[in-house]
Amino acid sequence: MRHRKNRSSSLELSRRDLLRLSTAGLVTSATLPWLESAADAAQQPAARRSCILLWMNGGPSQMDTFDLKPGHENGGSFQEIATSVPGIKISEHLPKVAAMAEHLAIIRSMSTKEGDHGRATHLLRNGYLPQPPVRYPTLGSLVAHELGDPLAELPNFVSIAPFRNFNPAAYGPGFLGSQYAPLIVGQDNNAGAEEGAPEDDLTVADLAPPEGVGSDTVGERIDMLAWLNNRFVSDHAAPPAVGYQTAYERAIKLMRSKAAKVFDLDEEPAEVREAYGRNRFGQGCLLARRLVERGVPFVEVTLGGVNSIGWDTHTGNFETVKDLSGTLDPAWATLMSELDARGLLESTTIVWMGEFGRTPKINQNTGRDHYPAAWTTVLGGGGIRGGQVVGRTSADGTTVEDRKISVPDLLATVCTALGIDPMKQNVSNVGRPIRIVDTDAVPIDEVLL
Repeated sequence: MRHRKNRSSSLELSRRDLLRLSTAGLVTSATLPWLESAADAAQQPAARRSCILLWMNGGPSQMDTFDLKPGHENGGSFQEIATSVPGIKISEHLPKVAAMAEHLAIIRSMSTKEGDHGRATHLLRNGYLPQPPVRYPTLGSLVAHELGDPLAELPNFVSIAPFRNFNPAAYGPGFLGSQYAPLIVGQDNNAGAEEGAPEDDLTVADLAPPEGVGSDTVGERIDMLAWLNNRFVSDHAAPPAVGYQTAYERAIKLMRSKAAKVFDLDEEPAEVREAYGRNRFGQGCLLARRLVERGVPFVEVTLGGVNSIGWDTHTGNFETVKDLSGTLDPAWATLMSELDARGLLESTTIVWMGEFGRTPKINQNTGRDHYPAAWTTVLGGGGIRGGQVVGRTSADGTTVEDRKISVPDLLATVCTALGIDPMKQNVSNVGRPIRIVDTDAVPIDEVLL
């Protein structure tokens, strides 16, 4: 029988968390959604807790990553390797992550009923299935709402190269409002970005003024637009107009601050950038570390979504998973290592997940299809008791034999690790109170510190 534990949400800041932010440029409509929470303080303390979501778009194969079945016909060609924790084995293509297993809790007994990309993506990221007219907020918006600093110059939620085609509503702030929307960094995969795009594609759109436009001209344009905005709002003082003006004014404050220097990865030594991997996901993980270091409470980095494929390996599963693992392994391991070296791993919860798993049975195209009945997620870092496996699947990988875990259970565990009460209620857009996580959720106590 599982029991909830009472946990204190009172967490202290360390002196290491107090950092000065540096340079920025011009911000326009691409960054406005989250700017309602920006202010004019140039130095901010780090959030009490932070979360980094490593989102594996398309649904990663548990059978070829963290729950291999060597010797069984469903097992495929990949071999297991030992990890830093005796008795725990994972894929041979994740050797660097294997060396960090003492920080990880591998949950091999996830089970849902949602095998559709759109519905499953919404469930994993928002905690609820789509139920119009309620607009449920995504996990990052919920964390930003609970842990974010409304006076911070940097956004409280940053999404790095997301792929939102499966379900755009799964990536938005829902009824919490636009001030909790993510700042999109890097080219959104909706726009056709490829995973092989150069790492310098990780930029904030429209942050710098157009080439050839001097600071005096920029200042004059800002003043003119401010005058027009003030004139319009004086005659149309409706909430949308006031909201726009507020966002605009705070965008200007950010433009004139030094906070956006965090997005300049050229500040990092070349060997550090190489360690993460010279690809968008690797450099995204490096950016996530820099953002957390400066107090951003939620950052998500997406791996997958190339031409709507990613981890959706209906064809050529093994070649694709091997390639994706080669991108994931150094980035994830280096992220944990650097957070640990900076004293931030204890306050940064890391979540590795996609929308579901893949079929144990290999199809005629050497692929694996959608499979929500028995699959894997991984937690690590802050608030998590690592070095363990939770749950067990059958020898053929088709069923959960021990410790079935639901999505609400998983998200309640993440919230608890972050010091957030998963049972807290927020008033929705239809006036009904909605809990952060479904009322039936029970945190996975054995993985919580």
